[in-house]
Amino acid sequence: MTSALTIHTSGPDDAPVAVVLHGLSDSGSNWPDLMTRWQDDWRVLAPDMRAHGTSPRFAPEEMATSGEIMFDDVVAILDAQPKPVALLGHSMGGALALRAAVARPEKVWALVLEDPAHASGEPSPADVGTGFGEFVAEVSGRVGNGEMDQLIAEATWSASETREWALSKPQVQPEYLANGLHLGSQSWDVLVAALTVPTLLVVPERDSVAPPETTVSDVVTQVVIADAGHCVRRDQPEAYYDAVETFLAAQRA
Repeated sequence: MTSALTIHTSGPDDAPVAVVLHGLSDSGSNWPDLMTRWQDDWRVLAPDMRAHGTSPRFAPEEMATSGEIMFDDVVAILDAQPKPVALLGHSMGGALALRAAVARPEKVWALVLEDPAHASGEPSPADVGTGFGEFVAEVSGRVGNGEMDQLIAEATWSASETREWALSKPQVQPEYLANGLHLGSQSWDVLVAALTVPTLLVVPERDSVAPPETTVSDVVTQVVIADAGHCVRRDQPEAYYDAVETFLAAQRA
């Protein structure tokens, strides 16, 4: 399935591979600061998940199984790598990364979950997708009206992160947001209980969507980042990269 996805890449071909999975309504281009920071040391693979970026859209009959299709895409990316990878995911991408690490532990030597979406095993309530779709449409409209400079000025993130975040919004499939939100049939508790890959859970001090700390297992190290919201690496980049790079270096040692 990987041949169907758009995959953004950076870094030397012979460097260790990091696969990074974006959140809902973002795209694989939404890691510009990470790609710049890691451009000499990592081969970064950043797919546009289905219904995002320039990857394929979901057909109407696929909406009910969108989570499984996305999961299959991630597993296919891992299976295509000749060596185990570092797997990173944010929000929706974090939920997918967790599932993939459980399914393919031999393909993942380290897992980083940035405020991962709390998978319940059930479809998201319809009003969640509707409300989020309205927000995405609003940002898309502003991008279409040439308000990028204003969006950047209003943001607390870097200009590069804000620009790519905004540009990804018109690329999201609206029907997916309205009808297809599903993180899969396995809940967080079940997945964490089965997890064997060394894992870093990076959560914000506020506005977290991750599950409560009581569900963290012995293989998971949790770091709470102060003065950060859901997009931790954008809100507090130095704290995020310090935690992630320290963790990855320890796992490679």
